[in-house]
Amino acid sequence: MQFGINFFPTVGPDDKEAADYFEESLSLVALAEQLGFDHVKTVEHYFFKYGGYSPDPVTFLTAAAARTSRIKLVTGAVIPAFTHPLKLAGKLAMLDNISRGRLQVGFGRAFLPDEFDAFGIDMDESRARFDEGLKACQRLWSEEDVVWDGAFHSFGPVTLLPRPYQRPHPPILVATAKTPSSCEQAGRDGHGLMMVPSISKREVVQDMLGLYRKAWADAGHPGQGEVHMSYNCYLSEDPAEARAKGKEYSRRSNAVMRDAVAAWGERRSEGYAGYEKVVENIARADFDRALAENKVLVGTPEEVVERLRTIREWFGDITISLQVISGNPTHEESARSMRLFAEQVIPHFRDTTPTAG
Repeated sequence: MQFGINFFPTVGPDDKEAADYFEESLSLVALAEQLGFDHVKTVEHYFFKYGGYSPDPVTFLTAAAARTSRIKLVTGAVIPAFTHPLKLAGKLAMLDNISRGRLQVGFGRAFLPDEFDAFGIDMDESRARFDEGLKACQRLWSEEDVVWDGAFHSFGPVTLLPRPYQRPHPPILVATAKTPSSCEQAGRDGHGLMMVPSISKREVVQDMLGLYRKAWADAGHPGQGEVHMSYNCYLSEDPAEARAKGKEYSRRSNAVMRDAVAAWGERRSEGYAGYEKVVENIARADFDRALAENKVLVGTPEEVVERLRTIREWFGDITISLQVISGNPTHEESARSMRLFAEQVIPHFRDTTPTAG
């Protein structure tokens, strides 16, 4: 298993000034490299406390690249629907060069109605815009004199500069929430997968992973593919403190997410079947149940080791992204969680043979 830090902000100006958020988060990036974590990741969201301090993951990861020399930099994810592919491919190629090939590009569809409304984009077009944007970026990275005539963009012949550092292009990851067909397509195309297991039943996640890995194998790709899963994380050597603080920060995260998804209470989209239930699902969120179902990594280091052993039995060889800043814990608490995880949890999962349940 591999482990990294996912910088998913859940703050606004009344909680923390943006300059302070970035200063603290970038110091945690440096700490992540020092402690031996494998990657750092951040999101693309707008307008809400739910991710809104990260409207451009490329900017944050470029700053992260300047403070590190080894750790991988992951967009989790960029949204093709909101950016012209010429702009998106060029920015990402710059970051790949600045970091000397440490970039992994996660692409996502987005799912917040207010974001689509602000950009003037029809949500029902999100799947088509995602597919077109991803494929256009791939071609711009790997080909010269590219001519593109798509449903949303037309350009060329153009040759992207700079060329990406990694050839033919940086590794690609595809974000998926609840869509099995997205998993199959990612497997066929040889892309990695990014998932949030807390929003689905374990059996559903296992089924989606099965589809992904079968499609991967049927397409003749080596190995099983790369799968990232994000988990809220809070560690303390005091079990009572870990549970109480973990519960409070999960409550805060759910509250800001509830505000961000409120539009789903009145919105329907053919491309997002079942999302009208997201407001109700968040309202029913239960930390104790989530903890019992290993949907959060909260506890003492020893308890988290056992949770991860169970997760590995369920899902096999995956990459874990720890959300140690979500819910707005103090900077010192986030750093402590990272240190405890690196020093007392990760050693149990190095050089071990994974199993898949």
